[in-house]
Amino acid sequence: MTRRINPLTIPTRHNLHLGYYVLDYLGHSFPTQLFELYSDAEGNVLSRPAVDEDGNPVISREAVERRDRMIEHLASLPPVQGALDQLLHRFGTDLVAEVTGRSKRIIRRGDRLCVENRPASANYAETAAFMDDDKRILVFSDAGGTGRSYHADLACRNQRQRVHYLLEPGWRADAAIQGLGRSNRTNQKQPPVFRPVATDVKGEKRFLSTIARRLDTLGAITRGQRQTGGQGLFRADDNLESLYAKAALRNFYQLLHAGKIEGCSLTALQDATGLDLTDEDGSLREELPPITQFLNRVLALRIDLQNTLFAAFEQLLETRIEGAIAAGTFDVGVETLIAEGFTVTERRTVCNYAATGAETRCYRVLQKNRNRPLSLAEALALRTPGRLLINDQSHRAAVQIHASSLMHDDGRVEARTRLIRPMLRETITVEQFEHSHWRQAAVDEFTPLWEAECARVPEFSESSFHIITGLLLPIWDRLPAHDMRVYRFETDDGERVIGRLISPEALSALYQTLGTGASTGLSPDESWRAVLDRGATLDLAGGLQIRRSLVMHAYRVELTGYTDGAVPQLKALGLTSEIIAWRLRLFIPTAGDRGPAILAALLERHPLLRANARAAA
Repeated sequence: MTRRINPLTIPTRHNLHLGYYVLDYLGHSFPTQLFELYSDAEGNVLSRPAVDEDGNPVISREAVERRDRMIEHLASLPPVQGALDQLLHRFGTDLVAEVTGRSKRIIRRGDRLCVENRPASANYAETAAFMDDDKRILVFSDAGGTGRSYHADLACRNQRQRVHYLLEPGWRADAAIQGLGRSNRTNQKQPPVFRPVATDVKGEKRFLSTIARRLDTLGAITRGQRQTGGQGLFRADDNLESLYAKAALRNFYQLLHAGKIEGCSLTALQDATGLDLTDEDGSLREELPPITQFLNRVLALRIDLQNTLFAAFEQLLETRIEGAIAAGTFDVGVETLIAEGFTVTERRTVCNYAATGAETRCYRVLQKNRNRPLSLAEALALRTPGRLLINDQSHRAAVQIHASSLMHDDGRVEARTRLIRPMLRETITVEQFEHSHWRQAAVDEFTPLWEAECARVPEFSESSFHIITGLLLPIWDRLPAHDMRVYRFETDDGERVIGRLISPEALSALYQTLGTGASTGLSPDESWRAVLDRGATLDLAGGLQIRRSLVMHAYRVELTGYTDGAVPQLKALGLTSEIIAWRLRLFIPTAGDRGPAILAALLERHPLLRANARAAA
């Protein structure tokens, strides 16, 4: 485990003399001299220092007493330790290797704190102790971030996986990359895990945002891929200067002007930050302060108000990012698919270009993933912040934890909760949870249900997908306008593939557009997933249509276009009927594994004519 710390914030001399500087400032700058009022020649009332008959300043005894009491109080407080000293005192110098530019440091020996001198060769000895596995923790700063290697080198004794905590990254992206590269190098047994560190002060995200934006920009310039620069270290909402953040900020201004931001009014924000948001008539200005100015001004606010404003802004940002991801329009650059194995089961040429000999191809790929269900011990460890649940209807177990709320464009806040199951992480609204069959359970009731579900999970799961690869630009306008992300992967045979994923129903429409005469031949399972997961609609023979409908805050698979005389036959296949708003509606059950089988029986009687992909949200 390594930690990177900015040494400018925690030098030993600063810790030793911080109290002296503060006490010296109070002793010389605390106002103790009295002032007197006088009038000048023009009658203006002014003030000046009061002096006695001999010209000596008149001192206030009350002010002197207050100053002395404050100095005594500050002198009695324990010194504030820096992050590096806290690590040394918590784990001890026997476990922590320090590679910094400090020539002195304070260490703990028993119950005493002592000043230790560090020679120039100390960094070499500390690095060797960490790489030889004599010390488990390494702390290095900018002084130890150049010309050294701390990775799990195959030639060293310490080949443990590094967990690299990035503390106080600063503003320079190149310096952050330099530090991260110390623990991620060639000839290593395993790559490190990067973890950025931040406190609960929301304004601190301003610094992480700057480094995240510059890392993303650097990756786009050097490699043509935004994700490469950040190395996946930061999340999408860590970049507070993205297009989504700018749109969320404008919505934040609008809600603030409408008085829908709890804990802060428009007038209070303008008075505290100096931002000018309104025109003379009180309406919201067209040219509002940019995101960088807003973030810098918020940093100067008190912590409680700062956290309130950032919480509202983050809710708006998260809402927009989740909406873009759900619509398939969120751009993260080229994504690498990772699985246990990839096998191309079908290859089909979509287009040929005689002038260049290039081709546009469609691959059907079988993806094999290793299932890693959450163990019982890990689930029980989550009950401290959450609680254990069981479902009386499905007889399944889950752990309920807190989920961030979403703020809609109209200022409405939607509270949510997250349910963690062995192979699923589901986020639902609090209203949906209250209308469900989940209830709190004890450990002895929760344990057998969780272990039984984990035992039913197979070691591997297989799924298939289609990808359009080769020359894409000539047919780019004919591909679906949603989910335009580009993926890459390597098959078990060593073939490297890069292209756009395309759903089976969208592939069928593409074949019809290109006039190839080919058909995807959707299986009942693929048709079921296309409707339930991706919102596609299926046109069947006889005027029937299968689509996804939102009923009582839950997605269901509905059949439409049937006649009254066909209802008994359809119900005999397994469809269920419900009267909603005085109208009969037929649904294919989504609970359990009956849905695909019922759909298969329905497709035997009414063959599939076409599958219509969901339009872009």
